Amino acid sequence: MKSNFFFSKKNIKIDKIFPNVKFQTSFVVNEVKPLHLAKKNDISFFDSSKYISFASNTDCGVCITTKDLQKHLPNKTQKVIVKNVLFELAKVLTKLYLNADVDYPDLSLKKPNKNKHKFVKFGNNVLIGKNVKIGKNTIIGSNSVLEHDVLIGKDCVIGSGVIIKNSIIGDRVVLQDKCMIGQKGFGFIPLKGKNIKFPHIGKVLIKDDVEIATSCTIDRGSVDDTVIGNNTYLDNQVHIAHNVQIGSNCMIAGQVGFAGSTKVGNNVSIGGQAGISGHLKIGNNVKIGGGSGVVKDISDNQIVMGYPAVPIKDFLRNLKK
Repeated sequence: MKSNFFFSKKNIKIDKIFPNVKFQTSFVVNEVKPLHLAKKNDISFFDSSKYISFASNTDCGVCITTKDLQKHLPNKTQKVIVKNVLFELAKVLTKLYLNADVDYPDLSLKKPNKNKHKFVKFGNNVLIGKNVKIGKNTIIGSNSVLEHDVLIGKDCVIGSGVIIKNSIIGDRVVLQDKCMIGQKGFGFIPLKGKNIKFPHIGKVLIKDDVEIATSCTIDRGSVDDTVIGNNTYLDNQVHIAHNVQIGSNCMIAGQVGFAGSTKVGNNVSIGGQAGISGHLKIGNNVKIGGGSGVVKDISDNQIVMGYPAVPIKDFLRNLKK
């Protein structure tokens, strides 16, 4: 199964995508993937020194990068040198993947076929797209929509007014009312007075035994996937942006917001209305106080609070001043 099966892809050779680049070998592009997942027939991208470790070990066939960063890539990787990596990547995604820059309505939606889903219970006015698969003993609440190719495991409870697209849901997952899962994230590139849309071709992976409370929003990945680990609980109105990966056994209180591409470890607790900046790494067993603003990485076993978030001892010391 291809990782980007929610979106149709054109079969194009690499030298047709980059006609001004001379490649040692030409190949039909398989997929666009992040550095750590890309293989020899894939395109990847490298735009920040934060990802040098991934770049030096990548197996990607072609990488879009800058003149300064190209030295960190293996010799076997063919390089496309550009000034603006994300802009060039957006152009590549637009050429390869159809309809990934706008979330068009799913015109395949129909009422569920009760004979096909004998062991699933449906409320009123549920709509299901083509190729949707639902496990046994799952309940789908009224007015919910499951768009094409969505996969839902067994023994799940999907509330009313829930919309799921571009997502794979594990077993025994609870999604409370009005959750929005798998829509396009907030991605564009400001350039010369215009905002260039960035196609999002990833998906949302929600692992087993997760519970997501009312009105949460979880965006699909841009190139990588958005992931919620086993037995993680989200309170009401949590927003998780594209490419965020949250570990297992985490507890996230109401109105917490995650910016894109941040990775959260296991057994992490986050208090209400905290804000987590993008491209950060938060370790295992971390506790983040409510209302905090996290703007840098946090190592394992830390307790932090405040804006910007600092170790709890420093936060309490500053209160006394």
